[in-house]
Parts: sequence; C-alpha cells; structure tokens
Amino acid sequence: MKPTVADRAWSRYTSRQRWTRLAITATVVLAVSWSLSTIDIIWPWVWDAPAQIGDLFSRMVPPDFSSLDKIVWALIETLNIATIATFIAVVVSLPIAYIAAQNTTPNRATLWLGRFILVSSRSVNTLIWALLFVAIFGPGVLAGIIAIMFRSLGFLGKLIGEAIEEIDQRPVEALEATGASHAKVVLYAIVPQVIPTFFAVSVLRWDINLRESTVLGLVGAGGIGVILQGAINTLDWRTVATVLIAIIVLVIAGEAIAAWLRKKAI
Repeated sequence: MKPTVADRAWSRYTSRQRWTRLAITATVVLAVSWSLSTIDIIWPWVWDAPAQIGDLFSRMVPPDFSSLDKIVWALIETLNIATIATFIAVVVSLPIAYIAAQNTTPNRATLWLGRFILVSSRSVNTLIWALLFVAIFGPGVLAGIIAIMFRSLGFLGKLIGEAIEEIDQRPVEALEATGASHAKVVLYAIVPQVIPTFFAVSVLRWDINLRESTVLGLVGAGGIGVILQGAINTLDWRTVATVLIAIIVLVIAGEAIAAWLRKKAI
C-alpha cells in the first residue's frame, strides 16, 4: 500500500542537505581544532585571567588626573593626526578611484594599477605602516600622519571608485553627444552623482582614523598612545586609567560629530 501524504514525515532538509551540513560542520570543527593545536596557549594563564583582570582594575582606581593637561594636548595631537591624514588621503584617493573604476579608467593598464594601489593599501595594517614610516622619518607625528594616510587610500579609493561605477550613464552620454570636453563630462556628469557618497565615505574614514590614531603612539608615531605606552611601561596604572577614559571620551565625541556630519551630507 502506497503511503499517503498524511503518513509522510515532514523534514526541513533532504537527506543530501543534512549530510552536506554535517560535512561542513565537521570541517569547521576540525579546522578550528587544528588552529588551536598550532598556537601556544598557556591554559593556566587563561583560567587565571579573571583574577588578574580584577587585580589590574583595582590598581587603576582612582584615576590619576594630575597629568590631565598633557593628556589633553596629546588628544589634540591625535585629533590633528586623524584630520590631516584624512584630508590628504581624500585628495590623493580621488585620481586613484578614477582610474580604478571600470567606466572611467583610460585603459586596462591604469585599471590594474589603480586596483593594485587600493589592494596594497588595505592589505597592510595601520600599525605596520606606522612602524615602516617611523623607521623612515623617525618617531613623531609625521610618521603617524603618513601611516594613517596610506591606510586610508584603499578604503576611500575603493568606495569612491565603486560609486563612480554605479553612476547613471545617461548624463555622461548626453554631454558627450554635445561635444563637451572630458573635463566637463567629469565635472558636470560624474561629480554631482558621486558627491553624496564622497562626503559620507570621507566622514566615515575620519571617524575610523580618529580611533586608529589613538594607538599610533605605541610604535612611536605620536598621539595619545605615547603617554599610554609610557604609563604601561612604568606600571602607572592610575594614569593608564585616565588615558583610557580620555580615549573613550574622544571616540564618543568623534562618533557624535561623524553622525551629525553624515546627516548633513545626506
């Protein structure tokens, strides 16, 4: 007797789908297990971490505000690093985004050149760039600005380039049909369509750079991180607490300003 519809057991997945999901899960578990086996984890330190965290926080209370004036000036320096680096990166990223967009690049060679620059910039972490430029220019703000700028190029160029690729081609074709020069096509057909994305992405990158600038001092590239590193090296945990509070206030203020600017840009 053939089973009726009512006799059939409902199943969310077919047998093949269940075996596929099981195989994927087993592969992930094996990959994670293998990864853990290849790194040297001192498990007694892991189990002791909560006690060490409690002890560390007890040493940070109360925060020491005696050097608040130095911390404020370091925060201003951090803000300047992020702002100057973002401005330079925005200016430099525009021609890179132009040649990295498929609908505006002059030829395949320039397309791959632009893509190579963007990928290279994003592939290297900010602290690695900072270490490199500290070795070239010496410790200080200049190395931090250039490091942040190089890291920002890939982010800005990629997003602005994608915005250029997604523009409406009809205004471009209309201006080209009238015999307008290439510069006028870019100025009157492409730029107006990209401006909203340009401002939004620039503000977002400034917000990110403000956060990244706070740790540049750990490798000698200026900013509030210099004071933080010095306090950690001397085990001055109360000053560390003050610096961390100052960084949190700076980041929150930067987030609020960035959100306000993005609303204005839209």
